[in-house]
Amino acid sequence: MEPPPTEHVPDPFYCRPEAPFPNDDCITRPEPADPTEGPEREVRPGDVVEAIERVGLPRLQVAVQPAGSTLVNLETIFHTSATPFERSVDILDSTVDLRATPAGYTWHHGDGTTQTTGSPGRPYPALDIVHRYREPGRASARVDVTYRVTYRIDDGDWQQLDTTITATGPATTLRIREARPVLTR
Repeated sequence: MEPPPTEHVPDPFYCRPEAPFPNDDCITRPEPADPTEGPEREVRPGDVVEAIERVGLPRLQVAVQPAGSTLVNLETIFHTSATPFERSVDILDSTVDLRATPAGYTWHHGDGTTQTTGSPGRPYPALDIVHRYREPGRASARVDVTYRVTYRIDDGDWQQLDTTITATGPATTLRIREARPVLTR
């Protein structure tokens, strides 16, 4: 039985340019690539979204009036305070400036209902965003804010992301009571 064929590997000494005689069997091996060189990848919108998710957008606290508790069938007022968000982040050796502005608000009343508005609402006496609870009990109300994001790379032109990003707000516990009118003399 014949031994299996072996691959001929030229002697590295004879493959060097300073070898005493030429060796035609030499295969030049490429130099290992320098990880710092090569084509640079441009910042893409997906990179911006990932950076925003890493940094996090403001989670707004819902304010409820009356505070802490309300009555069944009473107009309960919801509002929040929204401010523009600006931040600079480094992505792929570029400085990316971010601006996020609220574009919409989804109010979760805590009783299974929601309401979507383009406004953050205002406190009493304004009745911009109201809800009437139908049953007594407890509710965890919150507001989720949908942000529209613009960005620029290395002080270039501002661009708008094609998608919006929503930040879920923390819950506020609200007690819903039922009142009964009583006539007195």
